[in-house]
Amino acid sequence: MKQIKKIAVAIVLFVAATSFVNAQAKIAHIDVQKLLSEMPEMKAADAELKKLQETYRADIESSMTELKNKYTQYSNESSSKSEEENQKRALELQGFEKNIGEAQQTAQQELQKKQAELLGPITEKAKKAIESVAAAQGIDYVMDATQGGGLIVAKGKDILPDVKKQLGF
Repeated sequence: MKQIKKIAVAIVLFVAATSFVNAQAKIAHIDVQKLLSEMPEMKAADAELKKLQETYRADIESSMTELKNKYTQYSNESSSKSEEENQKRALELQGFEKNIGEAQQTAQQELQKKQAELLGPITEKAKKAIESVAAAQGIDYVMDATQGGGLIVAKGKDILPDVKKQLGF
């Protein structure tokens, strides 16, 4: 009788231990920022964004130079002009400054819009590749190992090389 109880307890413990081992989830990590920075599409998008940013910067700088030249010209001519003419010129300069400020805001908004337009599909492609690799390897959770990404311990499997292989680079 004691023997049967010992065997029954052993079987229960064995089943419980097996269930516990099987219930543990597989966890992996990946540095998403590193993945994105190494994707060829991201490099092309960064180049396009830098080119657009440079275009906006050049336009704004030329407007600033024009404003500065007008300000210098109006300052030099102010003594020979009437008070009414000087006030008109001051209003013109203020309007010009306002236009430059609006152009800077518009440029910033356009850059953000273009960035979202270019980076959205790239991040979605990376996410799908991560999900695909995780599913193929039976991984239940993938944590972002990017600095500040919430990962405390990175002893799990790093799937960055596998995801890069899935993406073809």
